[in-house]
Amino acid sequence: MKDFLKFTFASLVGNLLGLGLIFTLGFGGLAILIVAAASKDSGPQVKDKSVIVLDLSVNINDSKPNATIGEALSDDRSDTITLRSILDALETAKNDPKIVGLYLQGSSDSGSTGWANLKEVRLALQRFRESKKPIFAYDMDWTEREYYLGSVANTIAVNPLGSLEINGFSSEEMFLAGALEKFGIGVQVTRVGKYKSAVEPFFLKKMSPENRQQTEQWLGDIWSEFLNTVGQSRKLKATQLQAIADDRGTLMADEALNSKLIDKVAYFDEIVAELKKLTGVDKEDKSFKQISLKNYAKIADNNKNKNIRANDKKRIAVLYAEGDIVDGEGGPTQVGGDRIAKELRELREDENVKAVVLRVNSPGGSATAAEVIGREVILTRQKKPVIVSMGNLAASGGYWISMGANRIFAEPNTITGSIGVFGLLMNAQKLANNNGISWDVVKTARYADSETISRPKSPQELANIQRVVDRIYDRFTNKVAESRKLPLSKVQEIAQGRVWSGSAAKKLGLVDEIGGLENAIQAAAKQAKVGNNWQLEEYPKRRSLEDRILEKLSGVRVSKSSVSLDPLTAEFNKFQDELVILKAMNDPHGIYTRLPFNLRID
Repeated sequence: MKDFLKFTFASLVGNLLGLGLIFTLGFGGLAILIVAAASKDSGPQVKDKSVIVLDLSVNINDSKPNATIGEALSDDRSDTITLRSILDALETAKNDPKIVGLYLQGSSDSGSTGWANLKEVRLALQRFRESKKPIFAYDMDWTEREYYLGSVANTIAVNPLGSLEINGFSSEEMFLAGALEKFGIGVQVTRVGKYKSAVEPFFLKKMSPENRQQTEQWLGDIWSEFLNTVGQSRKLKATQLQAIADDRGTLMADEALNSKLIDKVAYFDEIVAELKKLTGVDKEDKSFKQISLKNYAKIADNNKNKNIRANDKKRIAVLYAEGDIVDGEGGPTQVGGDRIAKELRELREDENVKAVVLRVNSPGGSATAAEVIGREVILTRQKKPVIVSMGNLAASGGYWISMGANRIFAEPNTITGSIGVFGLLMNAQKLANNNGISWDVVKTARYADSETISRPKSPQELANIQRVVDRIYDRFTNKVAESRKLPLSKVQEIAQGRVWSGSAAKKLGLVDEIGGLENAIQAAAKQAKVGNNWQLEEYPKRRSLEDRILEKLSGVRVSKSSVSLDPLTAEFNKFQDELVILKAMNDPHGIYTRLPFNLRID
């Protein structure tokens, strides 16, 4: 209800502002305003000898959801950019004579970008550096997430009073069983797979041995990738970095310099002075000549559209499946089973679309919705190539919708697998009885009220639900065996709800190639045999009219200040995230293929 009122109010405000503007200026005046604004400023401009500034606090998502006018006018939104925008911008900048370097700007907020997306951006940064254009990186306090990108730079600096964090990764899970018990909420679970830990927070108070085992392995794989990648850039062995993590964890500026993790200890103005030597002084703001990566991405996109090399009759479609998989249409940050299935059907019937790249960034969700999408993937594959690119998370239901593709790409630090099924059954009997509420029922058959929350499920009802869970799990594992051409016995061994890293999944045969979105796109073009004459289009299509009008009316925000949350508020927000996941669980049968709730790497 709170979210409904918030978004309704935001939408109402946006509409009233739009109406007010129309009546104030008149329709003709509004048209003149928009045309004048468009003629005055056709978009961001880049000056000669400029440096691109990448704010390391930016959140890198696969796709940008549609926004209402009310939401777009609000200042309370995260600063985000899409992965392809960054990749295209960095590729364009390599050969742009106006761009002479890149500046990675640290922040007090390290963002929440997933490690697989960071991996792909890091590779793009490496390619930029290979063009012989320097990369500078500066921060007051380097977090591991920021340093993963910053370690690519030619020059890494930290403030004299700053620090650098190399203390390893952790994955902390919140358990709600004690609270549910205290408040009188009953929980019953059905599941298949001893590693299927998504239900554990509701009936345990700590990790099961199996969950701890799998978490140690996939988290260790991602940590090893971090050590090896950073170590290669800094000419340090993984063992040396591990020793730092075990010995101190956080290094002060001089310690980071002595450990060869940075190149210099400097103040911000000293870094600016170096950048001025590279670009000259900007007459307007007396700083170095610069352009934010977000603005440069718009220039790169405009140039790509103007100089399109492609034939519209030869298109490679990238379809984004990002968020929790839910039954029905789903919201803007969810993977609605019906909505994505419809997109796949339309792409399948479009003769100009020669191949589909399904970008999956999902922890799973509704088993029913996953099956709906998975079926469309198989049907589409029968007419044209379907290549899956796994992002940060492509597990459980996310794997279900991926396995039918011709080929699957994943990054080494992608989280995947979790081939398992569970049912979560809650009842409010004790909570209600403690507050004077009771129920009575009349029914015409034994199981007529089996979906009630007024009482726990009977042993026979639980057995019936478990039978459904078992059958869905059998279907899941058989489809994996068939799609991946693996013996069923092997699938049953590596399934069990177990979570794997991308690198481990490659060895097990769950994915085909280690690589990112760009690799998947090139593989799709090759398999479709379209040569070099093709066009890339992204789906679902975003509404762009509101965006264009608002950019002219409110201007483009280059950067925003970030506010770090206090630890108590941050922990409370985690609790709210757990409740949001519960709200998204809408499978009509109450059966789910999902990762542990809100899997985090800190």
